[in-house]
Amino acid sequence: MAGPGREEQLSTQPEPPIGQRIREERLLRGYNLRALAAAVNVSASHISQIENGKCRPSVSTLYAITSVLGVSIDDLFEGPTTRVEAGSTDHEAAAADEQETNPEGSFLREKPDDLPGQTAIELSGPSPSPIPAALIALASEHARRMGPIVGPSEREVLELDSGVKWDRLGHVPGLHVDFLLITYAPGGSSSSTAQLMRHPGTEYGYLISGELTVTLGFSEHKIVAGDAICFSSATPHRYRNDGTEPAVGVWFQIAPESGTEQ
Repeated sequence: MAGPGREEQLSTQPEPPIGQRIREERLLRGYNLRALAAAVNVSASHISQIENGKCRPSVSTLYAITSVLGVSIDDLFEGPTTRVEAGSTDHEAAAADEQETNPEGSFLREKPDDLPGQTAIELSGPSPSPIPAALIALASEHARRMGPIVGPSEREVLELDSGVKWDRLGHVPGLHVDFLLITYAPGGSSSSTAQLMRHPGTEYGYLISGELTVTLGFSEHKIVAGDAICFSSATPHRYRNDGTEPAVGVWFQIAPESGTEQ
């Protein structure tokens, strides 16, 4: 993650329970595996593998999941919020996952991540079940401060698919801002296919080292160390590292409502 000739203390924090948090939010909102998979445009087995920690989502898949569930990336870094009784909902999800593994006339691909047409903003799917206000209130109590000073060994690190790593640099409760050190390994990409992603909010980035190719709509841009970039996240976009060294930068992902929250 550091530039050439620099050494950085590795994080000693355990990897955030992203899969557990996705499952918790899915059940809280009344989605079974098949319903969430249909909304995100991946397979139910792939969602199950992400939730059980058997595979890592790509950046684009992760943003698609959070958009459907109505949570932020920052929320997924937090520990479990409430105990949701799975009941019949979870049994139904397990059954859907089992059927999706070997369906007749299956349309699934070898790698079910980022199927054609996937975006993280214009997604269709069944409306989630109404959630009691008490559960929503409990779910919001988990927010915790990370800072004001965060050393390298204190960062929470999330390894994603396609050669991408996120280091969480800080968090202030009540603000929906993802403050991240992002690393793209050589050949790394925000999507395991050429699919572009869209999601709510605005992003700002500053590249510290390496090079990144950024696709924004119909345009392609190369940014190098020292360059900054900002754009509406609703613009279809994709990042990839075509270079021979890691591309490392600091990124802010800001949700639309973050400017109004205290």
